[in-house]
Amino acid sequence: MAFDVVMPQMGESIAEATVLKWHKKAGDAIAKDETLYEISTDKVDAEIPAPAAGTLLEILVEVNATVPVGTVVARIGDASEKPSGAAAPLAAAPAAAQAPVAAPPTPLAEEDDNSLEGRLRTKSSPLVREMAKQHGIDLARVSGSGQAGRVTKEDLEAYLAKGPATTPATPAPSIAPALPAVHDPSAPTMGLAPSMSIAPAPAMPAFAPGERVKVEPMSRMRKIIADNMVASRRTSAHVYTVFEIDMTHVAQLRNKHKKAFEAQFGTKLSFMPFVMMAACKALRAYPIVNASVDGDNIVYKQDINLGIAVSLDWGLIVPVVKNADMMNLGGLARSLNDLAERARGKQLKPDEISGGTFTITNPGVYGDTFGLPVINQPQVAIQGVGAIVKRPVVITGPDGTDFIAIRQVMFSSLGFDHRIIDGAMGDLFMAFVKKELENSTFGLE
Repeated sequence: MAFDVVMPQMGESIAEATVLKWHKKAGDAIAKDETLYEISTDKVDAEIPAPAAGTLLEILVEVNATVPVGTVVARIGDASEKPSGAAAPLAAAPAAAQAPVAAPPTPLAEEDDNSLEGRLRTKSSPLVREMAKQHGIDLARVSGSGQAGRVTKEDLEAYLAKGPATTPATPAPSIAPALPAVHDPSAPTMGLAPSMSIAPAPAMPAFAPGERVKVEPMSRMRKIIADNMVASRRTSAHVYTVFEIDMTHVAQLRNKHKKAFEAQFGTKLSFMPFVMMAACKALRAYPIVNASVDGDNIVYKQDINLGIAVSLDWGLIVPVVKNADMMNLGGLARSLNDLAERARGKQLKPDEISGGTFTITNPGVYGDTFGLPVINQPQVAIQGVGAIVKRPVVITGPDGTDFIAIRQVMFSSLGFDHRIIDGAMGDLFMAFVKKELENSTFGLE
């Protein structure tokens, strides 16, 4: 008897997923737990194993098609079986120019919020909700082309492209004439700076007619990254500070203990766990850096969940080490290496890339002196770790004599949200990290 392969539920808030790739074709044999296909959601890309051994009888969902969780995407059975004729037609990838279709109205009193239909009607993806929030759009006013009228990103983009003409309300008067010629700080501006009253210049074409170019669509992950980064720059007032940190002490600790460390914890000891532990202590000392903004409120996070940016061949992902401040150096190293390895193997679960309260990214692995990364919303700060290189440094001895020594130096940046973190607080945080890295034994001695 044929076994139905269904689109899995990858997280409580995820109601649909997109098929990225089939690893087998109809007629191929497959073993249980062997990778059958890859999917992408708004939170994570993942490889899905076959739930049973047998022959892949039929594929019901094409690559790039987005379907609700629970949809039968394929069937596995005995090679002698014939595909069932009762199957739904092959779900195809949506056309790029597909127009939004209004969903049939459903009385709110009759809606079952726990049903798949109810979740799809009321839960757009986090990306769509963030876009709507940025543009001040009520999603209830947007016609959705998704399952049960769910508003997709394409629906929202089409709605925004139509401009104010789609809004029945009387058009608001232009803000520009209401602003005085010379800005008066006490004059009302409806929350806008004077410069924002000027309409943005139209976007320049990406290439000139006749120019030799190659055009290819962004991957789903790249589009999500692009939207999230632009949204973050619009949301947070980004400010940066950069500190020079002498990592010679950490390098000596690492060289002295790395063999015993690997024997004890079964994983290699890199420089990153030292940075993570120093950051955890600094976050405890300065909890505003471990907070987020909710309207006019500051939300102080009681847990310290470190997001660690991992570069992939097809994009970037930020797995999260939960309760990182409760771990010793060995626990941090094992969690870091495990998450990074499974991220590159598309084995992460949605809850392993959510809930971060502070992020560390390491452009130094590619030789960067330092980076100025964009804040990972809704967090309010991100630390960039530069390359550790040998440099000549002026050192003052105990007797006050200055001399030049070769030290292992790292430049580390902190990008922070100036809405709630002032420059002095950002500097105090990084000064704490610097002191820890230059002096702490990290439990090794």
